[in-house]
Amino acid sequence: MVEITIMGAAGRMGRTLIQVISQDPDCRLTGALESASCSLLGQDAGTVAGVGNLNVRLSSDPSDITSCDVFIDFTTPEALKPHLEIAVAKGKAFVVGTTGLQQEHFSLLEKASQTIPVLWAPNFSVGITLMASLVRLAAKVLSTGFDVEIIEAHHRLKKDAPSGTAIKLLEVLKEVYQTSDVVYGRSGITGERPQNQIGVHAIRGGDIVGDHTVSFCGIGERLEITHRASSRETFARGAVRAAKFLAGKPAGRYTIEEVLGL
Repeated sequence: MVEITIMGAAGRMGRTLIQVISQDPDCRLTGALESASCSLLGQDAGTVAGVGNLNVRLSSDPSDITSCDVFIDFTTPEALKPHLEIAVAKGKAFVVGTTGLQQEHFSLLEKASQTIPVLWAPNFSVGITLMASLVRLAAKVLSTGFDVEIIEAHHRLKKDAPSGTAIKLLEVLKEVYQTSDVVYGRSGITGERPQNQIGVHAIRGGDIVGDHTVSFCGIGERLEITHRASSRETFARGAVRAAKFLAGKPAGRYTIEEVLGL
């Protein structure tokens, strides 16, 4: 039985994670942390998530966590440092799906991995992880004569753009094509499209959970690889799977590809 504490437990992803954990016979929710300003502090986390009483109260005090194997964090870049400090202090594994991270945050993750097992991924979907592998294969085969564009779409509340997943796909393409020529959107008279340029475009609106498309545009044909997420549950299930993988592992950096055997 893997014991899991959720950071940001009252948020959209926090509630979804609690729902998934409550349905998994191999996991148990043992902690639910929130900020001191959260109006739901003291309430049962299961009730807040809509799955009934789990006897775990929303708390802003890490000392309330008496039993835990893995922390899962899908909050904000600003919260990463204090959340990492909690995990390191308790010597517990740390799974993080927060996007919009900068180099300073990755340095913090690297430092923490010297003490605890750490796994960060911009997207915990099985399909997205496979998509990245397919994009790499397509880019190698279509290395000449094709122009590449990335288009991603998310809900109107998403704060970072392009998405972490789009950046991951971009890094794959930059590596294969050996290029750093990237354009984020286009406007005005841009002139002829340079060869080996990669375009990245972000759409924000409504309640779109997450769509990603990589288009390989040739003369007379176009190949598109698309992934569409219809529910946050797919990300939550992937994160819980990662938590079960990470439990009991030695300190170090781990990847979602390792979790999925890719």
